[in-house]
Amino acid sequence: MKIIKIQLLAVLLASLMFNCGGKEEKKKEGFTYEKSGTTDKKEVKDDDNVANIVITSNDLMQFNINEIKVKAGQKVKLTLRHIGKLDINVMGHNVVILKQGVDLTEFAAKAATEKENKYIPKDSQDIIANTGLIGGGQVTSIEFEAPEAGTYDFLCSFPGHSGLMKGKFIVE
Repeated sequence: MKIIKIQLLAVLLASLMFNCGGKEEKKKEGFTYEKSGTTDKKEVKDDDNVANIVITSNDLMQFNINEIKVKAGQKVKLTLRHIGKLDINVMGHNVVILKQGVDLTEFAAKAATEKENKYIPKDSQDIIANTGLIGGGQVTSIEFEAPEAGTYDFLCSFPGHSGLMKGKFIVE
């Protein structure tokens, strides 16, 4: 048992050294790792009728925000930026906003079986809106109208991510 623990530790340390090596970071053309000029709430309003929401995701299975607030009936432009480096097949992310009353855990389990549909259940009636699935360095946006007032769940439906990558979509 002790030998297995030592071997596991050695593999972990080797992978950390490999991933955190001294390579100089190359930035993709037209892509920046700095935060954009958004407000603390991650909302930038071009006009009162459009809520521009920017969410970042990373290689540690994290969204930068866990709460989004909009007004009922408001047009929402949601942009997801994957600021990590890992490929879509290893660390793909999306944002899925669920209707009220949908069990997040059950939805995530159903979505995990839908690889050919980018982890979105086919013909699902449980979704208000969802972004595309993206990998490191990629960006995707969607536009939709906010539903009626209430609190809705959002998550990343990539297998195993919903436990950490989730939040509340609050419509006032």
